[in-house]
Amino acid sequence: MNILDEIIAHKYKEVEERKALYPVKLLEKSLYFETPCLSLERYLLRPDKSGIIAEIKRKSPSKGDINPYVSVERTSIGYMQAGASALSILTDSNYFGGKNEDLMIARKYNYCPILRKDFTVDEYQIVEAKSIGADAILLIAAALEPERLKQLAAFARSFGLEVLLEVHSQQELEASLSEDVTIVGVNNRNLQTFQTDVALSLELAQHIPSGMTKVSESGLKSPKTLIELQAAGYNGFLIGETFMTDGRPERAAAEFIRELRQLQQNLSLASAQA
Repeated sequence: MNILDEIIAHKYKEVEERKALYPVKLLEKSLYFETPCLSLERYLLRPDKSGIIAEIKRKSPSKGDINPYVSVERTSIGYMQAGASALSILTDSNYFGGKNEDLMIARKYNYCPILRKDFTVDEYQIVEAKSIGADAILLIAAALEPERLKQLAAFARSFGLEVLLEVHSQQELEASLSEDVTIVGVNNRNLQTFQTDVALSLELAQHIPSGMTKVSESGLKSPKTLIELQAAGYNGFLIGETFMTDGRPERAAAEFIRELRQLQQNLSLASAQA
């Protein structure tokens, strides 16, 4: 059993416990339930934004504690002021140290799309995501049978939530696509070894159908890498650890985005002069 299998097995048990504690009828009373969702896809394509989905992640199975006492309020506001396109909030507690309250805090202080980063295996979690103020959810192809993933994607869309489909291979990509998925994320992290290789995003770019919004995830440590990925057709970049390992993640994000914009400006000047 790899770590993903372990997490998913635990998640099924966790969901059953939460269903008993917080019934769907209770979740539906949330003030966020009738609030229209913001489009993650639209924000990723905005030219005035960086395309970066800036993540708040306290810890991970591979790295242990990363930034366990991070201020969600300060960091989320700082990310958006730095020019991030959207936020990603880890809400898994057991393996990533997150909680639903983290997303609710981010929602309270920011008008932007928020991705609920968790391991979604049940419709209940989608209702829960809507109730805490999320605009999009993650569906991981490696964690779900293709037909089950498509069912969950359709259910999410019925609530106005967008779906970020995460894949690790061409086979997963082709098996999991549906009309309810418009954003595809390529996770550069090998789930067996935890090593990251951006070459995977570059390899799979050509296989993602045109018209879909492409997101590269994990191992994005340099603005130069984003330039390369943009050339390959990527519009979004999910970055967590690169920012979170700094004592002030929002400061790291601001510096990263400044460097990215300078590189983009240099490229535009060079292109204009050519």
